[in-house]
Amino acid sequence: MPFVKEKFHIEEETIAFLYVMRTLNYTQGQAQRHIAKGRLLIDGESMTYTGATIQGDVEMVFFRPKGRGVRPTFQNSDFMVFEKPSGVLVHPNTMATPYSMLDEVRTVAGDNANGTHRIDMETSGLLLASKHKKAENILKSSFENRTIKKSYLAWVDGKLTEPFTSTECIKVNKEGYEETKHKVFISDEGKTAHTDFIPLEYHENLDASLVACYPHTGRLHQIRIHLFHVKHPILGDPIYGASYAASDDYLDMTQSEDDRLIQHGAPRLMLHAQSLEFTYGSRFYIESKEDFVALKSLIVSPEKRVFNKG
Repeated sequence: MPFVKEKFHIEEETIAFLYVMRTLNYTQGQAQRHIAKGRLLIDGESMTYTGATIQGDVEMVFFRPKGRGVRPTFQNSDFMVFEKPSGVLVHPNTMATPYSMLDEVRTVAGDNANGTHRIDMETSGLLLASKHKKAENILKSSFENRTIKKSYLAWVDGKLTEPFTSTECIKVNKEGYEETKHKVFISDEGKTAHTDFIPLEYHENLDASLVACYPHTGRLHQIRIHLFHVKHPILGDPIYGASYAASDDYLDMTQSEDDRLIQHGAPRLMLHAQSLEFTYGSRFYIESKEDFVALKSLIVSPEKRVFNKG
């Protein structure tokens, strides 16, 4: 597990954030965030008030990356690009998370390296990571300002033959999950969203289409909900296109491998981050080297799946 605890003894009473700054060579902001995240413990309990005074024995929690040998497919002195596998988080969501792409990012480039954008856990493909804080700020701002162009490939349920655009607004579900497990839904009250879709091929025996997806905004689950809205959800999607019961079993981690195939049509979300195009000094166009098209072999035949039948 990448999060570890280390013990320290403080002889003289001192302010918490000052102690963290001096001990870890952090800036004031870094020290305050470290404490606010509950990573300074006294008698086994996290303290979060950065201005408190501390003395005696304390513990601090650190992220110590444990990479598994995943190397960047491209890197320079400022950033690097990884192929993220499906099923792996970009960042740990709790201190109990055993592994994430952050392990690989910091194994390669050190403690100041970081992932610069969100990719759903079940989505595979290109992850852009910074090597230092300046690059992190620039790249995150570029994503926020939409100057980084992304494309995805998706295997979807059913036959699509003509390009189309979806501009339906997307609203985050804040009403609870008693009737649906959808985290977002289409609503005029939501935020503007824009995705272009270009069908590339159709396989009749799988009743599945390969679609290139070009998001122009960065809403949560944008591609997934836009395709679900036009009744062609992404195969393997555990939420959009599946029954409430099947999604519930998936989220509760009680779903068997066989049920995953039958209920969702594939053992993983069939969505792949295919390309990145951006300017960082020079102009970069980086394309995934993974053969996502060949992963159609994972798709369950239409007569055996119940996905998107509701």
